[in-house]
Amino acid sequence: MPTASVNGIDLHYERGGEGPRLLFCNGSGATLASSAPVIARFRERFDVVAHDQRGLGRTAIPPAPYSMSDYAADAAALLDHVGWDRCAVVGISFGGMVAQELAVTWPERITRLALVCTSPGGPDRASYPIDELAALPVAESAAIALRLLDTRFTDAWLADHPHDRAMVEARADRSVAPKAAMARQGELEQLAARRHHDVWDRLPRVTCPTLVAAGRYDGIAPPANSEAIASQIPGAELRLYEGGHLFFLQDRQAFPDILGFLAG
Repeated sequence: MPTASVNGIDLHYERGGEGPRLLFCNGSGATLASSAPVIARFRERFDVVAHDQRGLGRTAIPPAPYSMSDYAADAAALLDHVGWDRCAVVGISFGGMVAQELAVTWPERITRLALVCTSPGGPDRASYPIDELAALPVAESAAIALRLLDTRFTDAWLADHPHDRAMVEARADRSVAPKAAMARQGELEQLAARRHHDVWDRLPRVTCPTLVAAGRYDGIAPPANSEAIASQIPGAELRLYEGGHLFFLQDRQAFPDILGFLAG
């Protein structure tokens, strides 16, 4: 597996697919391994570079704290490493926050931008502070996390919607897998950086065509946050889908729309 030595750390990344260049930015706690099926969808139409962000997966776990600007700088340095001066970018959830930071800092490097189930941050437009769930009893935390994923999710709803139930069960299986202490620490530091994310005032710096996509029933990054992003980026297009935080796995139209937009 290729490794890029950037910003004082060894960054694990993968490249695959054919077509226009695309940088994929992953969500909270997600790795190349856990997101392989999603990344594979983008590789069907693009030459995709994706990486384990600092503190996660096979990438190094540097000393804390981490900032959103650190994550964006890692992404920019990875583009330098693979020799890309410009490319399209898609960011999912936390990856959407990284993508926003990247786009306002180096707008000239991004040809098209897709921001998926994410938030601009700040006191009024932040995603739900999921790090606070760790302090709650396990059963209570799990119940809240389920409704955050999709505000419609109840036992009765999942009983009547087998596709959604299978998605929830798959996530539950991953969440209970044992993790080394250092790996868990990397996740916690990522959540700390997420808490301080705030790009709201700088969003007008984004100059490329931008798609902002959200699920109507997302409790983590509510649709109002995506509406706010689209209102700040000149010419941005907002699209809402039938689903929650993982609407792109729930609404069959979402992936074709996102892929088509990024392809221009």
